[in-house]
Amino acid sequence: MGKDLTMNCIKSVRSTIITKEAVRLVGCRTFAVGGKKKGSKGGGAGDAPKGSTLSKELKSTTTVGANILKDGTDPKVLPDTEYPDWLWHLLDKHPALSELRRKTVESLPYEDLKRFVKLDNRARIKENNSLKAKN
Repeated sequence: MGKDLTMNCIKSVRSTIITKEAVRLVGCRTFAVGGKKKGSKGGGAGDAPKGSTLSKELKSTTTVGANILKDGTDPKVLPDTEYPDWLWHLLDKHPALSELRRKTVESLPYEDLKRFVKLDNRARIKENNSLKAKN
């Protein structure tokens, strides 16, 4: 009686494992692969990247792909004077916390002082969290 029960359990486990593997194989997403055309020989012309259909003039005067509206058009590129001053400083490098700690707090400009406080608070919170996790 016990041996039959054990064999039934083993069979059901094996069928479950096979079923999970089959589901994993069937449920797997794959990309479509293009077949070779009959009669074409070498050359590789079909594999070459397609050139852009947009003219160079259109590319230089509009921001292609920036349209977010369904019925809208791509925005035109404006002269630099039409954009706000803060835009040109977005990619400027900001000093790291270690660099800010080396300077005296009184000599820091307001923006650097704000950055120092933010980064210092973040570092203290991380330190406190790591100490709590150890305990």
